Amino acid sequence: MREVEVRRLGTIAYADALAMQRALVEDRRAGRVPDLLLLLQHPPVITLGVRGDGGRANVVATREQLQELGISVEETGRGGDVTYHGPGQIVGYPILDLKPDRCDVHRYVRDVEEVMIRVCADYGLPAGRIKGLTGAWIGAEKIGAIGIRISRWITSHGFAFNVSTNLQHFQLIVPCGISDRGVTSLERATGRHVSIEEVEERFVERFADVFERDVVTGDRSAAVVEMRRGPLSSAVMGPE
Repeated sequence: MREVEVRRLGTIAYADALAMQRALVEDRRAGRVPDLLLLLQHPPVITLGVRGDGGRANVVATREQLQELGISVEETGRGGDVTYHGPGQIVGYPILDLKPDRCDVHRYVRDVEEVMIRVCADYGLPAGRIKGLTGAWIGAEKIGAIGIRISRWITSHGFAFNVSTNLQHFQLIVPCGISDRGVTSLERATGRHVSIEEVEERFVERFADVFERDVVTGDRSAAVVEMRRGPLSSAVMGPE
């Protein structure tokens, strides 16, 4: 099987992680790095997609409210609408070359969903899909969101999975532009504390299963160099 290198990066500012992804996409295209899975958390941030106005109309909090809470707003370049990232949420950024046998955007989105669904199953939670929407859902509540970018079959951006996220912060937006559904977290759904490190390990295992990869452990220092390179080239956009 092909390998995927997993890099657990701790907490990284959104703008720095975005620059890191841009650099690593070019590195992956040039063969300087293998397929990667970056696992990290972000400080509180609302991120905008590329669909329509990017989700600006779905930010219901005022600028003053966001400033008081210390929540920034960032452009992303990914597919989808507005979402929230913050402590207690595992963000996964796969930097994968889908060539030659996985060049299918819809399959890729379904595979990322499947990873989250299997992680939920590990905790006894019956997560699934909702027709016409993306992400992992427990009933009518979303536990994991997806927003991707694919540039000449190199992936970036990815998923955000709520472990112990402050769910009140989702009330500052209409998450993913969906007004009639809720948001949940692993801790809320299970009724117990779960460590981020434990859930990250589950993600590594399930990602390897779904994408049929052998796991190699990377290091943080290898991922934080050369963050400020040029922009990503044109891409196929996936949904939120």
